[in-house]
Amino acid sequence: MTAKASILSFDYALLRAVPRVDRGEQVNVGALLYCPGADFLGAAIHVDADRLRMLDPDIDVDMVAAALDAIRAICAGDPAAGRAGAGTRGARFGWLTAPRSTVIQTSAVHGGLTTDPAAELKRLMGRLVH
Repeated sequence: MTAKASILSFDYALLRAVPRVDRGEQVNVGALLYCPGADFLGAAIHVDADRLRMLDPDIDVDMVAAALDAIRAICAGDPAAGRAGAGTRGARFGWLTAPRSTVIQTSAVHGGLTTDPAAELKRLMGRLVH
């Protein structure tokens, strides 16, 4: 008899680049997924520079990529992320999903069920970002 995989609840939010905050136009550039039952917090990133430049030809794509790399470091608990990367996974997810008016913003937090948080993050990327 094989063991049945545990069904775990998770929360996720999309990462959005908002090249011109005053206009509110956005491009999905990644996703965050937090699954406390699996002790998982992950970020997946995909920056489509052409799509960003359609909204703002002068956008600094390298700056957007650097901001997203910082989010990845916070998710990983990297000491280089400073205080933002030092809390619990839940605290880091909460900090990352707090509303802000910057070039990188998150969607509302949504929930779901999964047996594999990493696979779910990949599925969300394919469905909502790529």
